[in-house]
Amino acid sequence: MALLEVKNIYKSFGGVKAIQNFSIEANAGEIHGIIGPNGAGKTTIFNTISGVYTADQGTVLLDGQDITKLEQYKITRLGMGRTFQNIRLFKGLTVQENVMCAFDPQSRYNILGGLLPTPKRRAEEKRGRELCEKYLEIVGMQDYLQERPENLSYGMQRRIEIARALMCEPKILLLDEPAAGLNPTEVAELTELIQRISQQIGFGILLIEHRLELVMSISHMIHVQNFGETIAVGTPEEVQHNPQVIEAYLGKEE
Repeated sequence: MALLEVKNIYKSFGGVKAIQNFSIEANAGEIHGIIGPNGAGKTTIFNTISGVYTADQGTVLLDGQDITKLEQYKITRLGMGRTFQNIRLFKGLTVQENVMCAFDPQSRYNILGGLLPTPKRRAEEKRGRELCEKYLEIVGMQDYLQERPENLSYGMQRRIEIARALMCEPKILLLDEPAAGLNPTEVAELTELIQRISQQIGFGILLIEHRLELVMSISHMIHVQNFGETIAVGTPEEVQHNPQVIEAYLGKEE
């Protein structure tokens, strides 16, 4: 059984078929790229898998558990983390505080601990700070704990977002266009980072990205979407030579 199993999901908005019969299986240590032109339904796939939307049909299994109709916060607790196309860091909070926000669902103290500084609560806060420092070190941002994200470069903010997603201690990590807005040097650094966290932590990664050089260089398998449909699934080499993929990106020869 795969760590993540998405089986034949559909999602429509009125008369628009955003996802039609999408399936994917991902295991620990694998990176799966999802590519396609604008409007192909890629982010809708992530939103449906992670509980922002509920699939009209089909099932989503995370580590064998059916999460198809669960609320988003419950899916996160079961082991799914994600980032978004648009950076969603909190202005006015430090880097450390932004990352620590994602630790709250993982905290192991009761209502009393939320009201009073009990020993259990203090222990959990210490554990949260240690995890925060661990993941910020992994993404190379350990020296910016007390900085405000809005004062940092776009590439650094992307790394902070990834660290915050890691704080959920996911089994599956969804990265939605993590290279958007980055310069070539930052894209190369991000590519190395994604590979490294996949190897070090060993979870499955689903990656939506328009930078094809990034997707092609690190993905084990690639799913190509067009107008809500999957038009190709295969290795990077197979996908690059698929006539339907070439047509979707470059148009049909006259």
